[in-house]
Amino acid sequence: MTLNKIIELLKAEPLCISDPNCLHRSFEHVSATDLMSDALALVQSDSEKTILVTGLVHAQSLRTAEMLDINVVVYVRGKIMSEHDHQLAKEMGMNVFTTKASMYDACGILYSNGLLTAVV
Repeated sequence: MTLNKIIELLKAEPLCISDPNCLHRSFEHVSATDLMSDALALVQSDSEKTILVTGLVHAQSLRTAEMLDINVVVYVRGKIMSEHDHQLAKEMGMNVFTTKASMYDACGILYSNGLLTAVV
């Protein structure tokens, strides 16, 4: 599923788009967690086809995504990042979005539309 479709399904808004071409890339997996240690320990999928969904709006979520070679992060519950984190996301080449959906609803929407868990 393309990132454009994911954004449409989640009614997400962009916070930082470092690579406009990512909107046309295809994604297959979702890692959804507020515990970045879980993401680091459990994500086992192709990172180029994985997005991170989280409620942790902090540099830690961006750094974790970077360590996993994930460059698309979706914040849930309408959360937005600070100016400092926005600058960090730009420097890291991250593409960050926010959705008003809860983590539960966001994951349900994505799963019901064919995305799989990135956790093994």
